[in-house]
Amino acid sequence: MRRHAALLLAASLTLAGCGVANAAEGVVAAPQAERTARESGLKTAIFAGGCFWGVEGVFSHVKGVKSAVSGYHGGTKRQASYDLVSSGITDHVEAVKVTYDPSVIRYDQLLRIFFSVIADPTLKNRQGPDRGAHYDAKLVPMSNEQLAVARAYLAQMTKSGKWSQPIVTDVVRAKAFYPAETYHQDFAAKNPNHGYIQRWDAPKIAALKRLYPGVYSASFQRD
Repeated sequence: MRRHAALLLAASLTLAGCGVANAAEGVVAAPQAERTARESGLKTAIFAGGCFWGVEGVFSHVKGVKSAVSGYHGGTKRQASYDLVSSGITDHVEAVKVTYDPSVIRYDQLLRIFFSVIADPTLKNRQGPDRGAHYDAKLVPMSNEQLAVARAYLAQMTKSGKWSQPIVTDVVRAKAFYPAETYHQDFAAKNPNHGYIQRWDAPKIAALKRLYPGVYSASFQRD
């Protein structure tokens, strides 16, 4: 992982998850979001929030999440490889497809977790130490219900005034999602001593446990 080894030199940068936790924690979903999030049956949604290791690592510790798969959203299948995407020459973003049980965890609750401990909504084309359009934070709803919730939640965030900078996270329509290479799957769980994981992603998982003990699962969720 040449990219991540080099980026450890950026340790002085603010951790995105810790930097936004208090703000997002205080945002609650609007009534519309509460109503439309009450879906039945397993649902999927895609979240892009910087390096997919941390996004997957956090959501895999959320009760009700059945699977979290790292991959590439958008672009073409031919270019959906780590080397090409990380070079910045494709139209993909690193993303995670989350399958969840809405009777246990609602979509608006996943959004709250996302903006509390994973992604800084005021950053464009970067998160944490990572730079490039393939690290942009995006919400990718997979249904009209999720679309309504996502828009309502971002509007609520903007209205709250808890961020000093404009919120720039986009809601985009779902395109093709390509699972990443096998070695990227469950990366945080399989490589807890990796320097990047310890510096940037372990604190996010710890923040999930601290801020949301009721939904935190110590057991890593897998298919």
